Amino acid sequence: MDYLKETLPADLFDPVTLWSLASTVAILGVAYGASLLVLDSTISKARRFLFIWHAFDALIHFCLEGSFLYHSFFSWIPLSSVSNPHALAPTAYNFLGHTDRAYGPQAGGDAPMAQLWMIYAKADRRWGGADLAVISLELLTVFIVGPLAAYVSYGIAKKKESVNVLMVVIATMELYGGWITFCPEWLVMNYNLDLTNFMYKWVYLIFFNVLWVFIPLYACYVAVTDMNDAYAVRAKVNAAKKSK
Repeated sequence: MDYLKETLPADLFDPVTLWSLASTVAILGVAYGASLLVLDSTISKARRFLFIWHAFDALIHFCLEGSFLYHSFFSWIPLSSVSNPHALAPTAYNFLGHTDRAYGPQAGGDAPMAQLWMIYAKADRRWGGADLAVISLELLTVFIVGPLAAYVSYGIAKKKESVNVLMVVIATMELYGGWITFCPEWLVMNYNLDLTNFMYKWVYLIFFNVLWVFIPLYACYVAVTDMNDAYAVRAKVNAAKKSK
């Protein structure tokens, strides 16, 4: 316990941190509630889980990561108003054609979602500013992966087997996105990451991001298994036709 007290951040139990963690739990609750409302009671546990996951995934992308993009493009402060610009999270040079501004959640003031992202930025500094790699990935995530994940949930509810293909596509994009997010940091010895703090390292960086590794892999497994079964049935049907 003494070790945890020493390593947990002093602001762990402040309102913003608690609200940021509670928002994630609330989104999961909405996804689970939706599963109770729209899914047939006979649906398999795997399909129910994947419905909840993709609904949760879509809501995270729309609500949380969408707010990050908003602040990345529309929240800014003039560098001249900051006494020590080097203390800010980095904004890419000439971002949106400006060299005298700092963009991102760090410029969002008291806006609730900006404060939420500034909590995460304590673990990964890039999320406080306007990092080109992060923003480029989030544009794909919010505007492509989010709608696809929502459609997969809809397809599962309607028992559309075609969503198996989309689950593989989404999982591939999530895994690739995770790699592109963290590989640059590994190459610079985790320059922007805080790995010295238990909460930041194991909860924000590892736990939350590992979810988007193992669950997409599981989605691939379920989808590919279903597709292989379909191919096997088709092969049997074709073989029966040829034997007539």
